Amino acid sequence: MMNLSRRTLLQSLLAATALSASSYQASAQQNGVPQPNPFRYEDVVRRARELATAPFEAPPSQLPEPLNRLSFDDYRDIRFRPDKALLASGNGPFRMQLFHLGFLYPRPVTVNIIRDGVPTPVPYQRELFDYGRNKIERPLPVNLGFAGFRLHYPLNDPKVMDELIAFLGASYFRFLGAGQKYGLSARGLAINVEGGEAEEFPHFREFWVDLPKPNDDRAVIYALLDSPSVSGAYRFDIYPSKETTIDVTATLFPRQTLNNVGLAPLTSMYFEGENDRKPTDDFRMELHDSDGLLIHSGAGEWIWRPIRNPAKKTISSFSDNNPRGFGLMQRDRVFEHYQDLEAHYHRRPGYWVEPVGQWGEGWVELVEIPTADETQDNIVAYWQPNRPYEPGQEVVIAYRLRAAAAIGGMHPGGKAVNTFQTPPRASGSNAPSDPRHRRFIVDFAGGDLSYYFSAPEQVQLVPSTSTGQITNTFIMPNPHIDGFRAAIDVRLEPGQSTDLRAFLRAGNRALTETWTYPWFVE
Repeated sequence: MMNLSRRTLLQSLLAATALSASSYQASAQQNGVPQPNPFRYEDVVRRARELATAPFEAPPSQLPEPLNRLSFDDYRDIRFRPDKALLASGNGPFRMQLFHLGFLYPRPVTVNIIRDGVPTPVPYQRELFDYGRNKIERPLPVNLGFAGFRLHYPLNDPKVMDELIAFLGASYFRFLGAGQKYGLSARGLAINVEGGEAEEFPHFREFWVDLPKPNDDRAVIYALLDSPSVSGAYRFDIYPSKETTIDVTATLFPRQTLNNVGLAPLTSMYFEGENDRKPTDDFRMELHDSDGLLIHSGAGEWIWRPIRNPAKKTISSFSDNNPRGFGLMQRDRVFEHYQDLEAHYHRRPGYWVEPVGQWGEGWVELVEIPTADETQDNIVAYWQPNRPYEPGQEVVIAYRLRAAAAIGGMHPGGKAVNTFQTPPRASGSNAPSDPRHRRFIVDFAGGDLSYYFSAPEQVQLVPSTSTGQITNTFIMPNPHIDGFRAAIDVRLEPGQSTDLRAFLRAGNRALTETWTYPWFVE
């Protein structure tokens, strides 16, 4: 996914940035009178607008020796020296470390620090890194650049600087709340994830980090995005907390018509879980960074779609108008379901996207790609606008990202906490199963469901299927989850597919979110 980048291009970028810094300084001293002219988001927007008028410059072939032949282990052995962390001069609560170029990250990016409104590029210095067993015989150029950077903040302990957010590779970034471990990733933009053409990976080619002041409760980062189809300016306002939030503003300038653009894209991994078991001998029963897509529609409906590791690539679309939110979530937080003391799947966050303003008509798209193990990101979700973006347009979008830690608090209704499937036959029966007939079992918990334990007959299951036939349903209290268990038996002919939906209600009042699940019969 990562493209190489030309050092000559980086040199010109660094020179332009240095010239920009000197121009700010000069304007601040016109006629000996200080003139405030601080670097702002509008300056990044201007650069993105100008960039879109020029053809995209493809990156070069390789990095200098020996960076162009680093193995995975070689690259892991290069570490930033913590005592060299940047941003300390402002006495603020944030610190910055840089990622070295090499291995999967050959494209240099320019990283600037904004001091008193003046941006200054961070020069490459060998002394910033511990190279471990790697032998770097020749000096590397001062304008080499970096692969990306990360910010640290005392998230969990006032005396310990924890990693808060990292920008590394294309337009990918990950961030954490208190007590969380890295799992899924966010992206600046997705293009042609499922559009009939090769996927395009826009990249952040330059960053500007505002020097935090004492007692600042946020970090501000600007970024310049570029790709063959679009350029863009981004602003990230990062608020560390138990569930860290990021306010994102982006201004896009298409070079070409963007028919298949994904806004606020999220990328995750799902190998197996209780709803989609694999025939492996792994002692761990579940392996995933996220276990479902949650949507809050413009009409107010909450929708939960368990995600899967399908036999073939699957695209699911959820049409909407002005969505209120969507995200890839990790609902299952029980360690015993994962039994992984290294990956800590039970502590991985979900990322929740809340649009700001009117996003109009479009759909949330979920892409599920088969994977043979847990090392590949195979799940993507994003918002696809109904109308393409055209060259000459200036597209402004804004949204808030949240690193969600728990299933509670997202909405007040009951939630689908388990999804199982099995042949629709009596327990213990040895009768052969019919592949055209399947039972789907859903556990709903939370909200007001426990109120109805004394009168379960008042709770109704409302199922539907887009194709096929529902042959039987039942519902019963499940005191082990303080909720209800519902079952739906569905018959489908070979070669057909269907989308199942179900929720619980009492009278005319919905008690739970809507559970939805696809099924295909070979």
